[in-house]
Amino acid sequence: MAADKKIEEGLEFTPRFGSDGLITAISQDARTGQVLMVAYMNAEALKLTIETGNAVFFSRSRQKLWKKGEQSGHVQKVRDILVDCDQDCLILKVTVDQGQCHVGYDSCFYRQLKKSSATDLELNAKKTYDPAQAYK
Repeated sequence: MAADKKIEEGLEFTPRFGSDGLITAISQDARTGQVLMVAYMNAEALKLTIETGNAVFFSRSRQKLWKKGEQSGHVQKVRDILVDCDQDCLILKVTVDQGQCHVGYDSCFYRQLKKSSATDLELNAKKTYDPAQAYK
C-alpha cells in the first residue's frame, strides 16, 4: 500500500504533526455536537490525552503543555478521538461540566459575522459562568 493510501485508508494511527511539531485538535461536545474550541497538541499532549482520558493541549503562546481545566476546573473528558483522512487534524469528542471558553461562554465560538457585513460581529450565545471566579 502506498504511503498516502496507508495514511488515508489504513487502520494504523499515524498522526502527522506539522513542521512546528503540532497537530490541530478540535474539541466537540459529544452530547450536543457543538464545537467548543480549537487548540493544538504536540506528541506529548496527544500521548497524555490518550493515557489519561483528559484533554491535554500545547499552548503556543506559553510554549508548554496545559490540561484543559487545570485552572478553571472545566475539564474535558475525552470519549472519542476522530482523525481526518490526512491524519493531520483531530476531533476530540468530549464531555464537559461547564463552559469551555476562558471568557465565560460554553464555546469559544460565541460570535458570528453579521449578515450583510464583512467586518461586524454579533453575539450568538450568552455567558454561562463568571471567568473572574474560575481564574483566580
